[in-house]
Amino acid sequence: MEIRRCVAADEGAVSALWREVFPEAPPWNHPESDFVRKLSVQPELFFVAVSEGGVVGTVMAGYDGHRGWLYHLAVLPSSRGQGIGRALVERVESELMKLGCPKLNLQVRSSNLEVRSFYEQLGYQVEDHMSLGKLLGEP
Repeated sequence: MEIRRCVAADEGAVSALWREVFPEAPPWNHPESDFVRKLSVQPELFFVAVSEGGVVGTVMAGYDGHRGWLYHLAVLPSSRGQGIGRALVERVESELMKLGCPKLNLQVRSSNLEVRSFYEQLGYQVEDHMSLGKLLGEP
């Protein structure tokens, strides 16, 4: 398995992966649009895991000079349990540390206990915050 920066040619495979892994994503999280937007903003923090010539995992991150954020960590269900998710998170953490990022945040749906457990095994802790959001424009 190789972890590398995501490139435009990965769009179809990445979009298909996100549709499979995030079937209940809200309509404004359109995979193709999310893909294109991320390649235009900090593309150096967008990674794919490739095995046997195909994309088996993704992760995106962002850094605003204050905090880093982790998004769209996804691993094909048939490829889980092989350390791909851990390797993707570690790659993002390493890249953010190189940028001087002091803290990495992420959000997990409160009902997704399996994913919460995964992150807790990597040292992440539930913090006492409320998540707020606002759509800007049309989805």
